Amino acid sequence: MKKMTFSRIVGFAFLALVLILILWIAYIYFILPRIPVPDIRVEITKERIERGKYLANHVTVCIDCHSTRDWTRFSGPITPGTEGKGGERFDEQFGFPGTFYSPNITPYGLSNWSDGEIYRAITSGVAKGNRPIFPLMPYISYGKMATEDIYSIIAYIRSLPQVESKPPFSKANFPMNIILHTIPEKPAPGVIPSKTDSINYGEYLVGAGACIDCHTPTEKNQIVMDKAFSGGREFLMPSGILHSANITPDNESGIGTWTKASFIARFKAYDLSIYNPAILNKGDLMTLMPWTMYAGMDTTDLAAIYAYLKTIKPLKNAVTKWIAK
Repeated sequence: MKKMTFSRIVGFAFLALVLILILWIAYIYFILPRIPVPDIRVEITKERIERGKYLANHVTVCIDCHSTRDWTRFSGPITPGTEGKGGERFDEQFGFPGTFYSPNITPYGLSNWSDGEIYRAITSGVAKGNRPIFPLMPYISYGKMATEDIYSIIAYIRSLPQVESKPPFSKANFPMNIILHTIPEKPAPGVIPSKTDSINYGEYLVGAGACIDCHTPTEKNQIVMDKAFSGGREFLMPSGILHSANITPDNESGIGTWTKASFIARFKAYDLSIYNPAILNKGDLMTLMPWTMYAGMDTTDLAAIYAYLKTIKPLKNAVTKWIAK
Protein backbone atom coordinates (compact mmCIF):
# COMPACT_ATOMS: atom_id res chain seq x y z
CA MET A 1 0.00 0.00 0.00
CA LYS A 2 1.47 3.35 -1.06
CA LYS A 3 2.14 5.92 1.58
CA MET A 4 -0.05 9.03 1.39
CA THR A 5 1.93 12.04 0.21
CA PHE A 6 2.13 15.18 2.31
CA SER A 7 0.23 17.17 -0.30
CA ARG A 8 -2.64 14.66 -0.24
CA ILE A 9 -2.77 14.81 3.57
CA VAL A 10 -2.98 18.60 3.39
CA GLY A 11 -5.66 18.31 0.70
CA PHE A 12 -7.81 15.95 2.77
CA ALA A 13 -7.37 18.12 5.86
CA PHE A 14 -8.46 21.18 3.87
CA LEU A 15 -11.53 19.36 2.55
CA ALA A 16 -12.39 18.21 6.07
CA LEU A 17 -12.19 21.78 7.33
CA VAL A 18 -14.37 22.99 4.47
CA LEU A 19 -16.94 20.29 5.24
CA ILE A 20 -16.95 21.23 8.93
CA LEU A 21 -17.41 24.88 7.99
CA ILE A 22 -20.29 24.06 5.65
CA LEU A 23 -21.98 21.92 8.31
CA TRP A 24 -21.50 24.67 10.92
CA ILE A 25 -23.00 27.32 8.63
CA ALA A 26 -25.88 24.96 7.79
CA TYR A 27 -26.50 24.42 11.51
CA ILE A 28 -26.58 28.18 12.13
CA TYR A 29 -28.79 28.92 9.14
CA PHE A 30 -31.29 26.07 9.43
CA ILE A 31 -31.38 25.33 13.18
CA LEU A 32 -30.71 28.62 14.96
CA PRO A 33 -32.20 30.49 16.68
CA ARG A 34 -33.42 27.90 19.18
CA ILE A 35 -35.79 29.92 21.30
CA PRO A 36 -39.11 28.22 22.05
CA VAL A 37 -42.48 29.92 21.80
CA PRO A 38 -43.83 30.48 25.32
CA ASP A 39 -47.24 29.01 26.05
CA ILE A 40 -49.05 32.18 27.07
CA ARG A 41 -52.40 33.80 26.52
CA VAL A 42 -52.62 37.51 27.23
CA GLU A 43 -55.89 38.66 28.76
CA ILE A 44 -57.02 41.82 26.98
CA THR A 45 -58.06 44.37 29.60
CA LYS A 46 -58.74 48.10 29.41
CA GLU A 47 -55.80 48.76 31.72
CA ARG A 48 -53.40 46.75 29.59
CA ILE A 49 -54.56 48.40 26.38
CA GLU A 50 -54.05 51.85 27.87
CA ARG A 51 -50.62 50.99 29.25
CA GLY A 52 -49.63 49.35 25.96
CA LYS A 53 -50.86 52.34 23.98
CA TYR A 54 -48.73 54.64 26.08
CA LEU A 55 -45.62 52.48 25.77
CA ALA A 56 -45.96 51.72 22.05
CA ASN A 57 -46.58 55.34 21.10
CA HIS A 58 -44.42 57.28 23.55
CA VAL A 59 -41.72 55.08 25.14
CA THR A 60 -40.82 51.98 23.13
CA VAL A 61 -42.36 53.75 20.11
CA CYS A 62 -43.20 50.51 18.26
CA ILE A 63 -45.71 52.52 16.22
CA ASP A 64 -42.83 54.66 14.95
CA CYS A 65 -41.28 52.03 12.65
CA HIS A 66 -44.48 50.07 12.04
CA SER A 67 -46.36 52.97 10.42
CA THR A 68 -45.84 55.37 7.54
CA ARG A 69 -43.82 58.45 8.49
CA ASP A 70 -44.04 61.66 6.50
CA TRP A 71 -40.40 62.30 5.67
CA THR A 72 -41.22 65.57 3.92
CA ARG A 73 -41.64 67.10 7.40
CA PHE A 74 -39.21 67.50 10.28
CA SER A 75 -38.89 64.40 12.46
CA GLY A 76 -41.10 62.35 10.11
CA PRO A 77 -44.45 62.49 11.92
CA ILE A 78 -46.75 59.51 11.45
CA THR A 79 -49.34 59.69 8.69
CA PRO A 80 -52.73 59.30 10.42
CA GLY A 81 -54.49 56.04 9.64
CA THR A 82 -51.28 54.08 9.01
CA GLU A 83 -50.60 53.12 12.62
CA GLY A 84 -49.21 49.60 12.71
CA LYS A 85 -49.49 48.90 8.95
CA GLY A 86 -45.74 48.45 8.50
CA GLY A 87 -43.96 48.74 5.18
CA GLU A 88 -41.25 51.23 6.15
CA ARG A 89 -38.11 50.34 4.17
CA PHE A 90 -34.59 50.36 5.60
CA ASP A 91 -31.93 49.47 3.04
CA GLU A 92 -28.35 50.02 1.86
CA GLN A 93 -28.89 53.71 1.10
CA PHE A 94 -29.38 54.20 4.85
CA GLY A 95 -26.36 52.03 5.68
CA PHE A 96 -28.17 48.77 6.46
CA PRO A 97 -26.73 45.36 5.40
CA GLY A 98 -29.74 44.37 3.33
CA THR A 99 -33.30 45.45 2.69
CA PHE A 100 -35.57 45.37 5.72
CA TYR A 101 -39.29 46.14 5.97
CA SER A 102 -41.30 46.70 9.12
CA PRO A 103 -44.14 44.15 9.26
CA ASN A 104 -47.84 44.84 9.70
CA ILE A 105 -48.58 44.55 13.43
CA THR A 106 -52.30 45.31 13.25
CA PRO A 107 -54.67 42.34 13.65
CA TYR A 108 -54.59 42.04 9.86
CA GLY A 109 -50.90 41.15 9.97
CA LEU A 110 -50.94 39.14 13.19
CA SER A 111 -54.21 37.26 12.76
CA ASN A 112 -52.50 33.86 12.72
CA TRP A 113 -49.90 34.67 15.37
CA SER A 114 -50.27 33.37 18.91
CA ASP A 115 -49.58 35.62 21.88
CA GLY A 116 -46.49 33.53 22.56
CA GLU A 117 -45.18 34.14 19.03
CA ILE A 118 -45.70 37.89 19.41
CA TYR A 119 -43.99 37.82 22.82
CA ARG A 120 -41.02 35.92 21.38
CA ALA A 121 -40.70 38.36 18.47
CA ILE A 122 -40.73 41.42 20.75
CA THR A 123 -38.40 40.07 23.43
CA SER A 124 -36.13 37.67 21.54
CA GLY A 125 -36.15 38.77 17.91
CA VAL A 126 -37.61 35.61 16.39
CA ALA A 127 -40.60 35.90 14.06
CA LYS A 128 -43.12 33.26 13.11
CA GLY A 129 -41.48 30.40 11.22
CA ASN A 130 -38.31 30.78 13.33
CA ARG A 131 -37.14 33.73 11.21
CA PRO A 132 -34.57 35.93 12.99
CA ILE A 133 -35.36 39.64 13.07
CA PHE A 134 -32.71 42.22 12.21
CA PRO A 135 -31.97 44.14 15.45
CA LEU A 136 -33.17 47.40 13.97
CA MET A 137 -35.98 46.48 16.35
CA PRO A 138 -34.19 46.62 19.72
CA TYR A 139 -35.54 43.32 20.99
CA ILE A 140 -32.56 42.76 23.29
CA SER A 141 -33.62 45.90 25.20
CA TYR A 142 -37.29 44.88 25.08
CA GLY A 143 -36.34 41.47 26.45
CA LYS A 144 -35.27 43.17 29.68
CA MET A 145 -38.59 44.92 30.20
CA ALA A 146 -41.11 43.69 32.76
CA THR A 147 -43.28 40.89 31.43
CA GLU A 148 -46.45 42.81 32.29
CA ASP A 149 -45.35 45.72 30.11
CA ILE A 150 -44.80 43.37 27.16
CA TYR A 151 -48.23 41.85 27.78
CA SER A 152 -49.68 45.37 27.70
CA ILE A 153 -48.03 46.06 24.34
CA ILE A 154 -49.45 42.81 22.99
CA ALA A 155 -52.92 43.74 24.27
CA TYR A 156 -52.65 47.15 22.63
CA ILE A 157 -51.56 45.96 19.18
CA ARG A 158 -54.31 43.31 19.31
CA SER A 159 -56.74 46.22 19.73
CA LEU A 160 -55.51 48.27 16.76
CA PRO A 161 -57.86 48.73 13.79
CA GLN A 162 -57.07 46.32 10.96
CA VAL A 163 -55.07 47.92 8.17
CA GLU A 164 -54.73 45.85 5.02
CA SER A 165 -51.08 45.82 4.09
CA LYS A 166 -48.64 43.07 3.17
CA PRO A 167 -45.07 44.40 3.34
CA PRO A 168 -42.38 42.26 1.65
CA PHE A 169 -40.21 40.00 3.78
CA SER A 170 -36.90 41.48 4.88
CA LYS A 171 -33.71 40.18 3.27
CA ALA A 172 -30.23 40.51 4.75
CA ASN A 173 -27.10 40.53 2.62
CA PHE A 174 -24.33 37.95 3.06
CA PRO A 175 -22.80 37.40 5.61
CA MET A 176 -25.44 39.19 7.72
CA ASN A 177 -28.02 36.62 6.58
CA ILE A 178 -25.94 34.02 8.47
CA ILE A 179 -24.90 36.20 11.42
CA LEU A 180 -28.52 37.21 11.97
CA HIS A 181 -29.37 33.70 13.18
CA THR A 182 -26.88 34.02 16.08
CA ILE A 183 -28.16 37.33 17.51
CA PRO A 184 -31.56 36.49 19.09
CA GLU A 185 -31.42 35.56 22.76
CA LYS A 186 -33.83 34.46 25.45
CA PRO A 187 -35.49 37.32 27.34
CA ALA A 188 -34.35 38.29 30.82
CA PRO A 189 -37.39 40.19 32.14
CA GLY A 190 -36.85 42.86 34.75
CA VAL A 191 -39.23 44.62 37.09
CA ILE A 192 -40.74 48.09 36.92
CA PRO A 193 -39.16 50.21 39.68
CA SER A 194 -41.34 52.51 41.73
CA LYS A 195 -41.82 55.94 40.18
CA THR A 196 -40.59 57.40 43.46
CA ASP A 197 -37.23 55.73 42.78
CA SER A 198 -36.50 58.21 40.02
CA ILE A 199 -33.02 57.07 39.01
CA ASN A 200 -33.83 53.35 38.72
CA TYR A 201 -37.19 54.10 37.14
CA GLY A 202 -35.45 56.37 34.65
CA GLU A 203 -32.94 53.64 33.85
CA TYR A 204 -35.84 51.28 33.15
CA LEU A 205 -37.41 53.80 30.74
CA VAL A 206 -34.10 54.49 29.00
CA GLY A 207 -33.76 50.75 28.47
CA ALA A 208 -37.33 50.40 27.23
CA GLY A 209 -36.71 53.24 24.80
CA ALA A 210 -33.42 51.67 23.68
CA CYS A 211 -31.86 55.14 23.83
CA ILE A 212 -28.39 53.60 23.91
CA ASP A 213 -28.82 52.18 20.41
CA CYS A 214 -28.99 55.53 18.63
CA HIS A 215 -26.98 57.65 21.06
CA THR A 216 -23.83 55.51 21.06
CA PRO A 217 -21.12 55.27 18.39
CA THR A 218 -20.68 51.95 16.62
CA GLU A 219 -17.75 50.05 15.15
CA LYS A 220 -18.45 47.30 12.63
CA ASN A 221 -22.18 47.66 13.47
CA GLN A 222 -21.49 46.97 17.16
CA ILE A 223 -22.23 49.50 19.89
CA VAL A 224 -19.07 50.75 21.62
CA MET A 225 -20.09 50.41 25.27
CA ASP A 226 -17.15 52.49 26.54
CA LYS A 227 -18.76 55.41 24.71
CA ALA A 228 -22.34 54.73 25.79
CA PHE A 229 -24.74 57.65 25.26
CA SER A 230 -21.96 59.95 23.99
CA GLY A 231 -23.66 60.38 20.62
CA GLY A 232 -22.09 60.63 17.20
CA ARG A 233 -23.67 57.56 15.65
CA GLU A 234 -23.99 58.19 11.93
CA PHE A 235 -27.26 57.82 10.06
CA LEU A 236 -27.38 58.22 6.30
CA MET A 237 -30.37 60.26 5.19
CA PRO A 238 -31.51 61.12 1.64
CA SER A 239 -30.53 64.79 2.05
CA GLY A 240 -27.60 64.54 4.47
CA ILE A 241 -25.77 62.71 7.24
CA LEU A 242 -27.22 62.82 10.74
CA HIS A 243 -25.21 62.28 13.92
CA SER A 244 -26.98 61.51 17.18
CA ALA A 245 -26.63 63.83 20.17
CA ASN A 246 -24.39 63.34 23.18
CA ILE A 247 -26.79 62.78 26.09
CA THR A 248 -24.20 62.17 28.80
CA PRO A 249 -23.92 64.87 31.51
CA ASP A 250 -20.79 66.41 29.98
CA ASN A 251 -20.96 70.18 30.49
CA GLU A 252 -19.49 71.14 27.11
CA SER A 253 -20.79 68.57 24.63
CA GLY A 254 -23.62 66.83 26.46
CA ILE A 255 -26.56 67.76 28.68
CA GLY A 256 -24.53 68.63 31.77
CA THR A 257 -25.81 72.19 31.91
CA TRP A 258 -29.41 71.31 31.14
CA THR A 259 -31.95 71.73 33.92
CA LYS A 260 -34.73 69.23 34.46
CA ALA A 261 -37.21 71.83 33.25
CA SER A 262 -35.28 72.49 30.02
CA PHE A 263 -34.93 68.76 29.37
CA ILE A 264 -38.68 68.22 29.71
CA ALA A 265 -39.46 71.32 27.66
CA ARG A 266 -37.26 70.02 24.81
CA PHE A 267 -39.61 67.06 24.41
CA LYS A 268 -42.88 68.85 25.06
CA ALA A 269 -42.10 71.46 22.39
CA TYR A 270 -43.02 68.86 19.74
CA ASP A 271 -46.51 68.11 21.03
CA LEU A 272 -48.68 68.13 17.91
CA SER A 273 -51.33 70.12 19.74
CA ILE A 274 -48.96 73.10 19.63
CA TYR A 275 -46.38 72.10 17.02
CA ASN A 276 -46.73 71.84 13.25
CA PRO A 277 -43.74 69.97 11.76
CA ALA A 278 -42.03 72.10 9.14
CA ILE A 279 -42.00 71.05 5.49
CA LEU A 280 -38.35 70.52 4.56
CA ASN A 281 -36.34 71.77 1.64
CA LYS A 282 -33.35 69.90 0.18
CA GLY A 283 -30.47 69.91 2.64
CA ASP A 284 -32.54 71.00 5.65
CA LEU A 285 -31.82 69.32 8.97
CA MET A 286 -33.74 66.06 9.34
CA THR A 287 -33.79 63.70 12.29
CA LEU A 288 -34.83 60.09 12.89
CA MET A 289 -35.80 61.02 16.44
CA PRO A 290 -39.60 60.70 16.61
CA TRP A 291 -40.01 63.88 18.64
CA THR A 292 -43.74 64.10 18.06
CA MET A 293 -44.16 60.68 19.67
CA TYR A 294 -41.85 61.25 22.61
CA ALA A 295 -43.66 64.54 23.24
CA GLY A 296 -46.55 62.47 24.60
CA MET A 297 -44.43 60.97 27.35
CA ASP A 298 -45.59 61.65 30.89
CA THR A 299 -43.72 64.50 32.58
CA THR A 300 -42.86 62.27 35.53
CA ASP A 301 -41.29 59.76 33.16
CA LEU A 302 -39.25 62.43 31.38
CA ALA A 303 -38.06 63.71 34.75
CA ALA A 304 -36.97 60.18 35.69
CA ILE A 305 -35.05 59.78 32.42
CA TYR A 306 -33.30 63.08 33.14
CA ALA A 307 -32.45 61.94 36.67
CA TYR A 308 -30.89 58.72 35.37
CA LEU A 309 -28.93 60.38 32.55
CA LYS A 310 -27.42 62.79 35.06
CA THR A 311 -25.89 59.80 36.90
CA ILE A 312 -24.04 58.24 33.97
CA LYS A 313 -20.41 58.92 33.17
CA PRO A 314 -19.93 62.26 31.38
CA LEU A 315 -18.10 61.79 28.09
CA LYS A 316 -16.75 64.61 25.99
CA ASN A 317 -17.80 64.22 22.36
CA ALA A 318 -18.64 67.35 20.40
CA VAL A 319 -21.02 66.13 17.71
CA THR A 320 -21.58 67.73 14.33
CA LYS A 321 -25.29 67.09 14.18
CA TRP A 322 -25.95 67.48 10.46
CA ILE A 323 -23.97 67.48 7.23
CA ALA A 324 -26.13 68.39 4.25
CA LYS A 325 -25.50 66.63 0.94
